[in-house]
Amino acid sequence: MRVLCLFCFFISYVATSQTCLPDFDASLTIDEFVDNANGTVTDVSLGLVWMRCSLGQTWENETCTGDASELTWQQALQAAHGYKYAEQLGWRVPNMKELASLTERSCVRPAINEFFFPNTSSDDYWTSTPSVVDPKRAWVIAFFNSSNSLKDKKRFVFTRLVKTAD
Repeated sequence: MRVLCLFCFFISYVATSQTCLPDFDASLTIDEFVDNANGTVTDVSLGLVWMRCSLGQTWENETCTGDASELTWQQALQAAHGYKYAEQLGWRVPNMKELASLTERSCVRPAINEFFFPNTSSDDYWTSTPSVVDPKRAWVIAFFNSSNSLKDKKRFVFTRLVKTAD
């Protein structure tokens, strides 16, 4: 029984480890981001400041600790309103184009640069982009494989905040 439990733990650990294709160039380069040394990074090409951690996590000892919060779309928008992080205001839920810019298409589980965004869930993340055909749905980016899809706004999904650089 003890061996079975250890085997199951090992398999679950392996199944959650990021996998990157060695023969493909990274979608994002280190030159595109500046570490602000306060739990945020600046995307210099887009002029955006990103929280390195998902909402609910804490930036501590150069990594994101704790469990990310899963929120409905409305809760995510409300959480961003007036949110203060790294002594800054102006945080918001990113639109689909902004959040998609973080995807690392040469990697899966998660499909994001783990150096800049450690401990990112491989699941869906909200965007602020609503569906144009169904008012009950909004777009998400899945960091499992860089895909996007529409989800019901009442579904509980992870969130990462962004702000325009000053």
